[in-house]
Amino acid sequence: MSVTKQDFRDAMARLGAAVNIITTGGPGGRGGFTASAVCSVTDDPPMLLVCMNRNATAAPALRQNGNVCVNVVAAGQQEVAMVFAGVTKCSMAERFDAGTWATLATGAPVLQGAVVSFDCKVADIVDKGTHSVIFAEVAGIRSGSQHDHGLIYFGRDYHPVGKPGG
Repeated sequence: MSVTKQDFRDAMARLGAAVNIITTGGPGGRGGFTASAVCSVTDDPPMLLVCMNRNATAAPALRQNGNVCVNVVAAGQQEVAMVFAGVTKCSMAERFDAGTWATLATGAPVLQGAVVSFDCKVADIVDKGTHSVIFAEVAGIRSGSQHDHGLIYFGRDYHPVGKPGG
């Protein structure tokens, strides 16, 4: 049995995942993209992995800067996620007009109001197929309100998830 690219994409649309805005900042400039392929790797040292299309506009800046911030998007930030997903076709600089931004330890942009943000140093990047797998060591964490709903991507659409205070 062979699996086509479209079969795989259709099946993956049924795998719900948190919506994240991945950002970078530094000598290579600011960059960012929306991603659902993020997960923990280990807690000692604290490390995440992020999958990024190798052709992403933000890829050169990310590689040069050596940092990323994984901003877990709150339900009320869906429009910001859509901007960073490229839906609005605006420039990279214009993407940062959406949302309010700060920085923590690494200099990567941190989205104010995110459910949680993981400020990370890039430890390694492994290229596989069309994507790069970024291993990122967590240098700082900023948590948002415990009353925020998260946002997941399922069935090729955004959906709020969670209940306030729970």
